[in-house]
Amino acid sequence: MPIDPTAVVHPSAKIHKNALICAYAIVGANVEIGTGTVVESHAVVQGPTKIGKNNHIYSFASIGGDPQDITYEQGQESNLIIGDDNLIREFCTINRGTEKENSITRVGSNNMLMAYVHIAHDCQVGDHVIMSNNASLAGHVKIQDWAILGGFTLVKQFCMIGVHTYIGMGCHVNKDIPSYMVASGAQTRVRSINVEGMRRRGFSPNAIAAMKRAFKTVYRESGLLDQSLRELERTESDHQEVMQFVECIRSSEVGIMRGPTEE
Repeated sequence: MPIDPTAVVHPSAKIHKNALICAYAIVGANVEIGTGTVVESHAVVQGPTKIGKNNHIYSFASIGGDPQDITYEQGQESNLIIGDDNLIREFCTINRGTEKENSITRVGSNNMLMAYVHIAHDCQVGDHVIMSNNASLAGHVKIQDWAILGGFTLVKQFCMIGVHTYIGMGCHVNKDIPSYMVASGAQTRVRSINVEGMRRRGFSPNAIAAMKRAFKTVYRESGLLDQSLRELERTESDHQEVMQFVECIRSSEVGIMRGPTEE
């Protein structure tokens, strides 16, 4: 039976006939749930929320709750959009957006959100992201594709995490982390490029070598940051990965995390 008789489903909810709503789950008003999605027992989904296909939402997750923002008032436009094929484990919390930033919190597709993960209002999470247990995003954080956040990682509001980054366990992220970087440590620093992640995802040796040169230019050599970026644009423009790294830095609004030798 797609909807268990003990589940509480609001009449305005739109649930695909091939979705599964398990015992004692709660689905609120203005919720859309796509085909193949499973909402396990005792999970809560509030709206306005749109959830795509083949997601698995585990017990006691709280999806689409009000923003934890003192400026938010009931009745303001506030939405959550979740893509396809996501695993959302027990006790995860994902809040809807606010009018400060298009009124949308967005989670992409093929992500794994482990137990107790928190995604706050107005966050934008890409595809193929892994957030380990208790990782938490404050408001307006952007996580790009293929990023991995270790357990208990905390990301400050308005920060950005670039593509193919790896952040170690227990990190406190208060600045942007550019694409392809590894950050770790109690006093979090960018340590190196994500060589192992790049290898696993099929990047060529040339691409990895180019990123090593880019890391050295920005984080190891003396000189102004803008000069380093101009040098990379001049010498490495044929490497897409380096240009993504440069773009992350140029588009940063809060500054980038420091390197291992910086005080």
